[in-house]
Amino acid sequence: MARNWLITGASRGLGLEIARAALAAGETVVATARSANDVTEALGPNSRLHALALDITDEDAAVAVVQEAADRVGTIDVLVNNAGQAQLGWFETISSAQVRRQFEVNVFGTMNVTRAVVLHMRARQSGLLITISSVNGLLANPGGSIYASSKFAVEGWIEGFAQELAPLNITSMVVEPGMLRTDFLDDKSAEHGDIDVPDYAEATRQFRSFIAAANHNQPGDPVMLAEQIVSLGMSNEPPARFVFGDDAQEWATDKVGRLKMEIEESVNIANGN
Repeated sequence: MARNWLITGASRGLGLEIARAALAAGETVVATARSANDVTEALGPNSRLHALALDITDEDAAVAVVQEAADRVGTIDVLVNNAGQAQLGWFETISSAQVRRQFEVNVFGTMNVTRAVVLHMRARQSGLLITISSVNGLLANPGGSIYASSKFAVEGWIEGFAQELAPLNITSMVVEPGMLRTDFLDDKSAEHGDIDVPDYAEATRQFRSFIAAANHNQPGDPVMLAEQIVSLGMSNEPPARFVFGDDAQEWATDKVGRLKMEIEESVNIANGN
């Protein structure tokens, strides 16, 4: 049976590819972005596509758009929380306003849409939440502390919330990609710190060079990931966590190994060894 999907941030990047894959699979898609026209221009005409404008940081708008989506398609079976942005740079080069903006989009915006959708899912005791996180929801690197902190927050929230929803037959899948070959590192999605700190000048220069070189040359295939997300979303038992990409799998495995060693060291210290 075909499902109805609501996908945020669907005008470009991974969100666009997920919408495209879902439509190709015969699903009905409510695709949101700041501009509905950008969605229709990217995806073209399709009777199963409903494009709606949404700024996820506007809680009232999220409620209204979700209600309109439900009115149009009847139910929202799958929510894909994809919209987000990346605040890059060394922590002390990032202003408080930039930090707050990062959390407004990646954390509170995601919560806004999820809260609105889950209201409908609870009413019928059914639904799937797909949250696009990042391998940086598991680990942080220099130049990515603020972005990673927002993804850590999303993962902590959804991990607990998923357990609250499980008795209501609402399931959750967190997707943790590595570096994807999208425009996520473009100026539209990524922002660098705006405070000049001489001590970090050389490190910042090298980091910006790395980002510029990596942009559109990332190893991960967004089309493949989108197709796998849709396939898992249409399955009866999607995994709670999906780590995608050789880079993400290597980094996550290394992080788990380091955590295990640190826990063992803590046990030894606590036992006086």
